[in-house]
Amino acid sequence: MVTDAEIKSVVDKAGQLLSRFRVPELRERERTLSDQTLQPDFWTRPDAKQTMQALGDVQDDLASVASLQEKLSDIETAQFLCTEEPENTDYCAQLDTIFSELKQTVDLLELKKYLCGKYDHADAIFSVHAGQGGTEAMDWASILARAYTRYFERQGWKYSLIDESRGEEAGVKAISFEVKGKNVYGLLRHEAGTHRLVRLSPFNADSLRQTSFALVEVLPIIDDADREVPINEADLSWHFTRAGGAGGQNVNKVNTAVELTYLPLGLVVRCREERSQAQNKQRALQILRAKLAVMKEEQQAEEITALKAGKTMASWGTQIRNYVLHPYQLVKDTRTGAQTNDTAGVLDGDMNQFIFTALAQLSV
Repeated sequence: MVTDAEIKSVVDKAGQLLSRFRVPELRERERTLSDQTLQPDFWTRPDAKQTMQALGDVQDDLASVASLQEKLSDIETAQFLCTEEPENTDYCAQLDTIFSELKQTVDLLELKKYLCGKYDHADAIFSVHAGQGGTEAMDWASILARAYTRYFERQGWKYSLIDESRGEEAGVKAISFEVKGKNVYGLLRHEAGTHRLVRLSPFNADSLRQTSFALVEVLPIIDDADREVPINEADLSWHFTRAGGAGGQNVNKVNTAVELTYLPLGLVVRCREERSQAQNKQRALQILRAKLAVMKEEQQAEEITALKAGKTMASWGTQIRNYVLHPYQLVKDTRTGAQTNDTAGVLDGDMNQFIFTALAQLSV
């Protein structure tokens, strides 16, 4: 059964969270935004989408406050009943249930305070690139990509393939997805970096231990109306080819694949999965805009290098996380110290431990 000390700790944390919400200010902002949506010309305004998003966020915060206040009232009642009638096992079982619900709500709201970056609520372009290790690395890149798609599914996010370059023997050289859902970029942004795998090789007869690397890249999807990310057409170089692989007669016979180079920085973006050249051009510009937005947000030269897809070396000394499958089982984040022996679970998408810990420790 839950102890009084445990209840007090969570209740105190809940009180601190409630004080940070500033409910009167939230209600005033909700009224202001609601009034704007009632204006006759609202849907013709360029900022209509952003206003609706802001209103939704405020209403979500108010709903979270109401839910937390209700659970605090419930646990106070349940704790009183359990104390007054300790022999009544139903009351004590109910206290445990309400405490679990309260703790979960508090944990989620505490996590939410770290999702306050400019693009944290945005959807994302998520890519995996094979690093050093040849066929082994390409196989590892495909395993890692599958692990993350399983995570997307666990979160209830929608994802679609943007681009894929398959390895000659196995795996992928690079693969990119568009991921849509709640707080996608905010939750995934700290996953960017080098991921290192140690395992017995399935690609040689001696089954020797092999180390492989893959690079994860995460970019926010920027609205086309975002004027803070201007792109000069003169800085763009386009190259069109036929998209390889499956996709129907149109994809194989028409120059639909797009390669876009941003000349000032030498950034290269490739898109081939859409059915038309125009769609791939639009997607390539979207990805480029995301890269430039993140660079501007971070304002550091080393981050500019890290964001060049396929240019950063995914190799020794650069990894953010190690996945050891032999001679023991361990996944460990080198930045936060978070670790687990459940390697199978992690590779099947159970990544919240690492993602939440990184948010708490690495967010500023």
